[in-house]
Amino acid sequence: MSRPFEHHVTDSPDAPVLPVRKRGLELVHDPLLNKGTGFPDSERDALGLRGLVPPQVVSIDDQASRIMENFHRQYSDLDRYSYLETLHDRNETLYYRVLLSHINELTPVIYTPVVGQACSQFAHIYQRARGMYFGAAEIAHFDSMVHNWPEDEVEIVVVTDGSRILGLGDLGANGMGIPIGKLSLYVVGAGFHPPRTLPVMLDVGTGNRALRDDPLYLGRRAERLTGPAYDEVVDAFVRAVHARWPHALIQFEDFSNDQAFRLLARYRDQVLCFNDDIQGTGAVTLAGILSALRITGQKLAEQRVVFLGAGSAARGIADTIVAGMMAEGGLSLEAARRQIWTLDSQGLVTLDRFDSLSEHKRPFAQDSAPIADLLDVIRTIKPTVLIGVCGQAGSFSEAAIREMHRHCERPIVFPLSNPTSKAECTADQAYAWTDGAALFASGSPFDPITRGGRLLVPGQCNNMYIFPGVGQGAISCRAAKVTDSMFYAAACTLASLVGEDSLSVGRLYPDLTLIREISVQIAVAVCEIAFAEGLAGIKRPNDLESFIRARMFEPRYVPYEAV
Repeated sequence: MSRPFEHHVTDSPDAPVLPVRKRGLELVHDPLLNKGTGFPDSERDALGLRGLVPPQVVSIDDQASRIMENFHRQYSDLDRYSYLETLHDRNETLYYRVLLSHINELTPVIYTPVVGQACSQFAHIYQRARGMYFGAAEIAHFDSMVHNWPEDEVEIVVVTDGSRILGLGDLGANGMGIPIGKLSLYVVGAGFHPPRTLPVMLDVGTGNRALRDDPLYLGRRAERLTGPAYDEVVDAFVRAVHARWPHALIQFEDFSNDQAFRLLARYRDQVLCFNDDIQGTGAVTLAGILSALRITGQKLAEQRVVFLGAGSAARGIADTIVAGMMAEGGLSLEAARRQIWTLDSQGLVTLDRFDSLSEHKRPFAQDSAPIADLLDVIRTIKPTVLIGVCGQAGSFSEAAIREMHRHCERPIVFPLSNPTSKAECTADQAYAWTDGAALFASGSPFDPITRGGRLLVPGQCNNMYIFPGVGQGAISCRAAKVTDSMFYAAACTLASLVGEDSLSVGRLYPDLTLIREISVQIAVAVCEIAFAEGLAGIKRPNDLESFIRARMFEPRYVPYEAV
């Protein structure tokens, strides 16, 4: 049975009061209901709070000011992350108010790049249980375990198996920081109600010996499962979640390349799900390219794209670019794929290696002689777009970028690996090596740069621009599944929201402070696709945009009534 405070924050400032059964410290210790010093005198009397909180009644904005004052006193990024998580565990309404009010400053702390540090140290900075852990040893209990979660109306589940956390590799159960952080972005970005979100760790062991030997490690101390044993765990989890919450969206996050594509293909037509590393990354990258082409005046179908890295992100981006080339340029599937080249650890992915290639690499194997390194590929292919997803810092060399600029007036350079320490090059390097001509976006943020008196604003190719709106759209219309056409529509919508003022300084994405408006427009676009493709589970509202806005959580305190 759902708790009475499930809708603890309302959609309208004049909404009725919220009935509350809890009293005293039980209420103060509930992060979904707690207002701290924000409880007015009337509620302190009615709910048994007199003497349990300081006497001064403080507004939520003044509370937020105190939080930020103390945030700025923290010594390190990891300290700042832990400080915000303490607030998350104490008062969720205030936590989301602070995040939404300081989104540009705080998003890099609660997610990339700082969440990478937090995951590396997760077992050592762990404070309080959040989300659910589904371990291989408990597989027989999954169907009953889902009922241990108190919410009947979970709308979104973000799940990882910890096998490929950002660019850091196998972090096992330490990877739980990723679903937690990701769901905070769903709440901030698209107004998902906090109690309707569920972070999940599929604990199938870890191949990281150092973690298994760490006495504080919180996960299963065993080698990572593979093959049928692994599939049984994932199947049991998906079945259990779908049985308890049949309309919930399952978002797969940070699964290893060998699992990510296979699991997406296995479940995408069975349950409402998507993989953000594949589909979300593809959409946000395409949006950045489309914005860059507004500056150059070129067409997508004319671009020659080179990827350094051939994992799940590369395949997702490549597939989305191909979809765009087919939709906008009228290219065939085969012709569009011939515009894209990928390099893995052995060099250019070519047909002569076809039999030894992983399945996800094969569609983009080119009929070409082997080429071992990036510089020679650039000399041969003469790309207009260079995308880094290899997780190796500095792998875009000065020689490679200068060679690209030699034949391309405005090279599109996207070093997308996270965190910042893994970026293929920095913004300053890309601008310096192209005399300020590069159209740049990266996976982690870089500060604006002034070069020759000209302001250059690096774009952040941040999946947060895409996944909250896609998720809100899919849930709002009760979509039967999430399709590639929805992600393509999301990419086009995002690109259309970049203003001319932003483009004039090379900024390829809207300011993140506009994320709520961006997510609404993307959600509308996703719903329109669902209605057009017959995938929506509701009748189309007369005013779709207003319908979506009315569903969105706003972090403010509402009146309580003692019951």
